[in-house]
Amino acid sequence: MNHPSAELAEFAAQLAYDDIPPEVLRRTEDLMLDCLASILAGSSARPVQTIAKFSDMMGPTSGPSENMVTRRSTSPLFAAMVNAASAHMVEQDDVHNGSVFHPAAVVFPPAIAVAQALGRSGKELLVACVAGYEVGIRVGEFLGRSHYKIFHTTGTAGALAAAVAVGRLLNLNNDQMLNALGSAGTQAAGLWEFLRDAADSKQLHTAKAAANGLTAAYLAHDGFTGAQHVLEGPQGMGAGMSQDADPAKLTDRLGKRWTVLETSFKYHASCRHTHPAADALLQIVQSHQLTVNDIASVVAHVHQGAIDVLGPVVEPTSVHQSKFSMGTVLGLIAQQRRAGLPEFDAALNDPAIAAFRKLVTMDLDTEVDNAYPQQWIGKVTVTTTDGRTFSARVDEPKGDPGNTLSRPEIEDKALRLGTYRNAATKEESQALIGKVWELSRVELVGRFIA
Repeated sequence: MNHPSAELAEFAAQLAYDDIPPEVLRRTEDLMLDCLASILAGSSARPVQTIAKFSDMMGPTSGPSENMVTRRSTSPLFAAMVNAASAHMVEQDDVHNGSVFHPAAVVFPPAIAVAQALGRSGKELLVACVAGYEVGIRVGEFLGRSHYKIFHTTGTAGALAAAVAVGRLLNLNNDQMLNALGSAGTQAAGLWEFLRDAADSKQLHTAKAAANGLTAAYLAHDGFTGAQHVLEGPQGMGAGMSQDADPAKLTDRLGKRWTVLETSFKYHASCRHTHPAADALLQIVQSHQLTVNDIASVVAHVHQGAIDVLGPVVEPTSVHQSKFSMGTVLGLIAQQRRAGLPEFDAALNDPAIAAFRKLVTMDLDTEVDNAYPQQWIGKVTVTTTDGRTFSARVDEPKGDPGNTLSRPEIEDKALRLGTYRNAATKEESQALIGKVWELSRVELVGRFIA
């Protein structure tokens, strides 16, 4: 009998370090550093601080796991929750195109917290994170485009990714891992409606996905049972949360196709749906030496997912919401030639950026839409104030596997994120980089920040 949930569980439970190609392990280290730096960058944000305060009220103020936001220790549950909230705050954490899923924010925080609590080695931590990526991404692909139209896949698939990563560190057997998937899936949640109100829910999505997955794995370890067909069953996630769920995607080339290698880094500090157009506009303004005042209109030719997510954000009222505004992002590219964290901080109350937003429209493009989500094509048409028209196209945005960041570029990004708003010193950020690069050789996963 076909049972993809059980196949996923068996893969995760049995995965060993020697099964994983070296390039997958090295990429996992790259993605971990990117995530840890994102946690530091988001640590001072009000929504993250609110969740950290909740953690201090409800959880222990000492424990085996590292709360990287407060620099204190706590239980694995609350460390995972707070760090996951922060990882997704500044919109610089990674993304897997085909699943439209941000695995880092929901895999690394719970895995690190549990590895610290259980005294696991760097190799064991890496295996757990690879397992979380491989399962979580396939769950996102299974749920499909219709799911993403309403649900934030990182919140939903993220709970299962977290459960697998923690379950691997707990050495769950096949049956226990399947129970962990069942308990994680029944808790999966996360709706896009928050974007209309500039609400803080996105941080709750990753915080709860990490915490719920961790909870599911620990419960399974102690005999708690979960739905055996939570993904593909008649009342499972596919039936309840998707109109185009494809069970074949759950087990697609397990152990042969490594989705870690398909995961992209985020170059701009904004929603990934803005990146293809941002890269295409950057080509135009650099090639033709245009200033923001030279531009009369910009048309971004996009896929439907971009319209669904970005369309509701017309007049952003917070820095975070502005990262989901195509007009704001393209305005920063035209004005500053970059859309990084400091640029977004300054943009919210900039009348020039507000005026530029009105010049930007998104049009559904059949070619771009048909390629999505496997490929995120960027196409932009610019009309200048003196009547000229320029077009540009980007097939692989900066950070995609075919246009990826080198280790020196990843280190540079980590230093910028780590020192953002004085979250960490340059020396602490450099030490963090060295710790991650040495991870496979350490016998005990300790603190990442002194």
